[in-house]
Amino acid sequence: MGKRIDSFREIGKGYDVVLCDVWGVVHNGVSAYPEAATALEAARDAGLAVVLITNSPRPSQSVVDQLRMIGVPDAAYDRIVTSGDVTRDLIAAGPNKVFLLGPDRDMTLFEGLGTERVGEENAEVIVCTGFFDDETETPDDYLEMLTAFAARNVPLICANPDLVVERGHRMIPCAGAVAALYNRLGGQTSVAGKPHKPIYDAAIASARKLHGEFSLDRVIAIGDGMPTDVRGALDYGLDLLYISHGIHAREYVVDGNIDEKALSAFLEREQASPRWWMPRLV
Repeated sequence: MGKRIDSFREIGKGYDVVLCDVWGVVHNGVSAYPEAATALEAARDAGLAVVLITNSPRPSQSVVDQLRMIGVPDAAYDRIVTSGDVTRDLIAAGPNKVFLLGPDRDMTLFEGLGTERVGEENAEVIVCTGFFDDETETPDDYLEMLTAFAARNVPLICANPDLVVERGHRMIPCAGAVAALYNRLGGQTSVAGKPHKPIYDAAIASARKLHGEFSLDRVIAIGDGMPTDVRGALDYGLDLLYISHGIHAREYVVDGNIDEKALSAFLEREQASPRWWMPRLV
């Protein structure tokens, strides 16, 4: 299941680039993890390029603003690449009449794309950034709506492939859960964020602008989400540092302590082989 490390300094000199997940590694949706930010800042001081790679459905500048608000310092990273950034390409290539399934705050995703926001009955494409109210709703609340869309063969673009995220100490469903339901209903979905290749291509391109040329074996990915961060990094051929106290902790953490046999069994079930692991990024 990989080697446990106690500090990122133990492995940092073996890499030129860090691709680091955000939600669950750098913050929990409410407040920052200060030691994670310190670790990334130290990596930058040592000469590594740090690119945050997140399934946030918003363009990168909106995420910068959010990170500042919850206490993540600018010095913790060089660039941010978001699912929203790469999803804009899917939106631009799709039909013009868009139904936004998600909160109004995500309208920045469409800026400059020339799309028209319409109601359900006139929609030619659904762009799902999340829920109208992720504090109270579940995917099943959209079953009737999605069934009607699927019957009309309206495609869905998922701007955030995450199934759940940790907000404080609660698990909150994300747009990926809606896309999964739409798939089960026979609907057509398109995704560009983690674990899919476009967001990694964009992150690597961003890192090369910072660091020049490097080989992929000089890139370390950091993440906690099995179907997104872990699967995406491993499928792309990157070394992975798995953060075990993230969204899957309940699978192997007992009374605050990691049961390493349970963790090993979990990783084996998921067919995941991180090179390194640690409870939290420090």
